[in-house]
Amino acid sequence: MLTKELLNKYTPVVGLEVHAQLLTNSKMYCTDQNQYGSLPNTNIGVITLGHPGTLPMVNRKAIEYGIKMGLACGCAISRHNYFARKNYFYPDLPKGYQISQDKTPLCMDGSVDIMLKDGSQHSIRLTRIHLEEDAGKSIHLDHEKDTLVDFNRAGVPLIEVVTEPDIRSSEQAYALLTEIRKLVRYLAICDGNMEEGSLRCDANISVMPKGSDTFGNKVEVKNMNSIRNVQRAIEFEIERQIMLVEKGETIVSETRTFDAIAGVTHSMRTKEDLNDYRYFPEPDIAPLHINEEWINQIKAEMPSLPQQLFRQFTQEFGLPTYDAQVLTDTKEIALYFEEMCKNTSNYKAASNWMMGPIKSYLNELTLHIKDFPLSPKQITKVIAIIDEGKMSFSAAAQKLFPELINNPQMQPIELAKQLNLLQESDLGMILPLIEEVLEQYPDKVAEYKSGRKNLIGLFMGEVMKKSRGKADPKATSKLLKEKLEA
Repeated sequence: MLTKELLNKYTPVVGLEVHAQLLTNSKMYCTDQNQYGSLPNTNIGVITLGHPGTLPMVNRKAIEYGIKMGLACGCAISRHNYFARKNYFYPDLPKGYQISQDKTPLCMDGSVDIMLKDGSQHSIRLTRIHLEEDAGKSIHLDHEKDTLVDFNRAGVPLIEVVTEPDIRSSEQAYALLTEIRKLVRYLAICDGNMEEGSLRCDANISVMPKGSDTFGNKVEVKNMNSIRNVQRAIEFEIERQIMLVEKGETIVSETRTFDAIAGVTHSMRTKEDLNDYRYFPEPDIAPLHINEEWINQIKAEMPSLPQQLFRQFTQEFGLPTYDAQVLTDTKEIALYFEEMCKNTSNYKAASNWMMGPIKSYLNELTLHIKDFPLSPKQITKVIAIIDEGKMSFSAAAQKLFPELINNPQMQPIELAKQLNLLQESDLGMILPLIEEVLEQYPDKVAEYKSGRKNLIGLFMGEVMKKSRGKADPKATSKLLKEKLEA
């Protein structure tokens, strides 16, 4: 473990390459099914397997999804697109090449904005977003000499998001990958499940002395199956490279793999050993021309994005940054909350309900918000009952909320009456209870009047007990103070 002083002598330089499998029904260049979890080698055909004489065709939906991601990141969309063959041999690459994009990526430039835990904001520039097809999957079973190959994944459409080397810490990389995953989920173009391989990330990492503008030799790290492991791999690699530089050794430009159990990286191959991909234009796919009409149509269909909703929740609804971050973390939660805010102006109360009782209920039963039985309007009716002083939040959350979940067809106010939960704000009912409590504790009344104002809590508790929780706390507190200070 390096000292903080030594770490501060260097500036990490990190760039990410993020592959996202697209949620199309069919593959990138043929009609074979695109479905995760099928039996091995069942979603394949002659085009997937690269049989001679077969001709690929471009999946229009995959192009649309790529454009959506580009627009979400503020990229320039290439109007004229050419596909290319990326040549290399590997057992799970049936054609011996991938059909990808080289000199004309679908999306150029753009950026992704991130916010760190300390509230600092950073904009990470993108180099490009391009389309390509995935390779198959090699399966190495324990104690088996042979390697099995499943071609179901071969030909599945991907976008590759390539960043500029703007990332300066593992925390920034974590935040960026989290934001990219959030974006593809909001756009509904990828499920973002790194554990299933539908979102994959390679990191290019180097270090340079603090104040320098000359990058060191970069190392590429692959095989990271979670956002946390991407962060861990970058942290380890930064320390490893700093230690080598401190010893006067040269950083070898190579590809390394990350061992998540040991938390270390291992060398796979040096850059000198890599194949020259020998890109050349794909002869079987005509150039793809994208017109303004199609781009405008896609723009019109774009959903609200996390950054837009974050600004709305903080600026228009006045929520704290923390609330807005939690509420925009998941698209469905954000849209549920947004719908609540159409029926109440007490936005903070709506946020408290989302992050409190509703989230606890969903987490406890491992449910998705789409399975939540209550509509946003029903929750805002509960908020209105509380705002009108007819019920306390604790009574609503602990007693009304569970019963409402079991009886979603009922109106909250009717169920509250049925459960005898509504508070009494009638002074004629509250005053005798207050007088009874004050008579019961004359010594405490004397102490209050001598300066022990915190005893108001004792009197409040006793009144609430006698009213069985039905006395309006605001009215009760006001009347108590008037009686005590008379």
